[in-house]
Amino acid sequence: MQHSFEGLDRAGGIGRVGLLRPLRRRDFRRLWAGMSISLVGDGVFLVATAWTAYALWNAPAALSIVGIALTVPTMACLLYGGALSDRFDRRLVMLWSDVGRAAAVGVLALLAFAHALTFAALVAVVAAYALGAGFFTPAFESFVPSLVPSDELPQANALDQFVRPIALRLVGPALGGSIVGVLGAGTAFGLDALSFACCAAAVLSVRPVDTPAEAAESTLEAVRAGLRFVRGRVWLWGTLASAAVAYLVFLGPTEVLLPFVVKNDLHGSASDLGVVLAAGGVGAILAAAYMGQRSEPRRAVTFMYACWTVATLAVVGYGIGRTMPQLALACLCFNALEAAGTIVWSTIKQRHVPPHLLGRVSSLDWLISISLLPVSYALTGPVAGALGARTTLVGAGAIGAAATLGALYLPGMRTLDATGMSTAQRRASPGSDDGPSLNTV
Repeated sequence: MQHSFEGLDRAGGIGRVGLLRPLRRRDFRRLWAGMSISLVGDGVFLVATAWTAYALWNAPAALSIVGIALTVPTMACLLYGGALSDRFDRRLVMLWSDVGRAAAVGVLALLAFAHALTFAALVAVVAAYALGAGFFTPAFESFVPSLVPSDELPQANALDQFVRPIALRLVGPALGGSIVGVLGAGTAFGLDALSFACCAAAVLSVRPVDTPAEAAESTLEAVRAGLRFVRGRVWLWGTLASAAVAYLVFLGPTEVLLPFVVKNDLHGSASDLGVVLAAGGVGAILAAAYMGQRSEPRRAVTFMYACWTVATLAVVGYGIGRTMPQLALACLCFNALEAAGTIVWSTIKQRHVPPHLLGRVSSLDWLISISLLPVSYALTGPVAGALGARTTLVGAGAIGAAATLGALYLPGMRTLDATGMSTAQRRASPGSDDGPSLNTV
């Protein structure tokens, strides 16, 4: 089967579409298929969870608490999950994460069908669900470079960002809004549990890849080595620090107040929320398709920060939008620019982080970026209560954009841009592009 698929890479075949080139690789193709199914389920889960939270407790604090439950357990597991993914079979780490999350969402489905779901139970099960993400995320991000050649990493990352919004922000939310409105939240949660089972089966079908870490290295020492590597490179620690500040300012208000504005200010339905989120998926899809047809930008760091700065400004649109189409347009712009920057960021990490450290660096990426999210969720309710939901969103977008842009001007942040070296030269000259650091490794 693989031979016939690769035969399409002739004139007029998939090889002409840069975004699809990684699909010639059997194992990447299978993992991609499983992830696509799982992400559709996650899109259903997002709408079902948000709507159920407000159905059980109709206040901004409801989704704030659920947001905390979705982040704190993940944060607690990320460093350990990153170290495990560098020391053991990354396939097994992903597999058990999928199995655990399927079980957690299955419990939600059973409680919903039995009409026994309370807000406290929702928060508790969501927290159990979140544990799996702390293991799956670093394992997945560090596994992809072993499945495709280095020169196809930009396309693999673009394909991930192409599929992710289709599933998570377009098909999933639209399907979730319809299912919740017609069949109820229990059916929606059950569908997500099934999607995790499909992803687990796909992961099992992927061939094992040797783990690059040294067997003698303890998990604690592995975590320390990852910390030293990040601390020694300004393009890493500066980006992670600025992301932590920006997410503190805008992500809590965005996640909590956008559904609140749709439901309580514009008097929309679950389907309306799904449409707004789906518009963001359209923007990310278009951005990923464009990025998949081009090579890595020459001034990658500057390009990435420009995208993220303008994306954060788009959050202001959530505060000033007065109709569903206006909210949808703001969501489209935000997700398009966020996706373009994320594709470049993923490729930068994969090019400049050694394979045996990639799981730990990816886990630190997620941990530092979301470390202040619980605070952001916790502050959103009181701030929105004092200033109003719309004022909070406008301020969050403006302040978050300023924090993002400011990091671009840290001394040494743009050293990767200034080298003027080709990708092949940079790979052949490890350590030449790290720039100023806080400490040496």
